[in-house]
Amino acid sequence: MSTLLLRLSGPMQSWGTQSRFTRRDTGYEPSKSGVIGLLCAALGRPREAALDDLAALSMGVRVDREGALEQDYQTAGGVHRRGDEYGVVRADGKRGTTVLSYRQYLAGANFLVGLEGEPSLLRQLDRALERPRWQLFLGRKGYVPGCPVRLPQLPPLGPGLRDGGVRDALLSYPWPEEGAEQLRFVFDAEPGAGRDVRADVPVSFANGDRRFGTRYTQIEFLASQEVR
Repeated sequence: MSTLLLRLSGPMQSWGTQSRFTRRDTGYEPSKSGVIGLLCAALGRPREAALDDLAALSMGVRVDREGALEQDYQTAGGVHRRGDEYGVVRADGKRGTTVLSYRQYLAGANFLVGLEGEPSLLRQLDRALERPRWQLFLGRKGYVPGCPVRLPQLPPLGPGLRDGGVRDALLSYPWPEEGAEQLRFVFDAEPGAGRDVRADVPVSFANGDRRFGTRYTQIEFLASQEVR
């Protein structure tokens, strides 16, 4: 097995798993569905394509900077300055009123994500991240990466593709320069072994048929001296 490391860092990120139209949440670290969506964009894989190979990858996240939870207040529809109403269209086809929405996001967060799987698939993903087919977003359109998602090729920060499992890859990667004494790690776990259950394993991204399975995760807090 090998592991591919990704850097997900930017001024704004949103990794929602329980969103509705008027209220869009975010998790405190990247969701598996969000990371797989980013990889699909890099590959140029359409929404209707199968996701089995990507969903089977084991994922781990190292939170190098937690970021701050923020919320946007947005509206859709309203009244033009000339007086014409243009509210959101309702299910019955009639013109509705202004719709309000609240959208959470993480400000200034920085994550190191590891994906463990077969080397051939990870090499394909690494090449796609070098030259993405479509624009990459950090969970929501408009939230673009603040630095390359693909790690540099030269040590100590590269290369992103490494031998071994995801846990060792995340623990052995250089500690953040900010000098944090303790970091939070989130690893995939076997059913029943992890206390946290998340419905963020994509089964289908197809329009009108978006489906997700569940995964168990294990959260750990480790100090720098514990991983050396």
